[in-house]
Amino acid sequence: MGGSFAEGGNITPAAEFNIYVVPEAAARVFGCGAPITMIPLDCTHQARTTAARLEKLRSLGTPLSEAFYHLLKFNKIFDEQKYGWEGGPLHDATVVAYLLAPELFGGRQVNVEIECSSPLTLGMTVVDWWSVTGKPANVKVLNQINAGGYFDLVIERLSRFNGQLTDATS
Repeated sequence: MGGSFAEGGNITPAAEFNIYVVPEAAARVFGCGAPITMIPLDCTHQARTTAARLEKLRSLGTPLSEAFYHLLKFNKIFDEQKYGWEGGPLHDATVVAYLLAPELFGGRQVNVEIECSSPLTLGMTVVDWWSVTGKPANVKVLNQINAGGYFDLVIERLSRFNGQLTDATS
């Protein structure tokens, strides 16, 4: 989870936090030749903790679901105030969700480079969505998420945990 495409940044106008803080490391990873999947803000901002989703989580009636409910309820206040949205995105869990249920996501292979020197755009993930540079695709960029399916998956996985770690891993 990192970067952005059309959304712009959340730490600067051009850069998402995770890439901005270590753009040189991100540039090495994106250029290493290994298969890379990028889940940018454009995708995670579609998966927001709406009141209905939070109530569905809380309805599990477990200590874990209650704690997670309060954590997300508090966490979403910032995003609601900043963006004027109902709820806030649940960013980082999208990585595990993609590994468990890639069919919940959509995107395509494109060229992505990381800006490492410009003071104006430091940390920007430069996504060549339309292949205008002719450079080879090096990253699968996800720009779509089935938000309902994503939250159903998160809630279903949390419902498995009853206080014993071994139960949550099956």
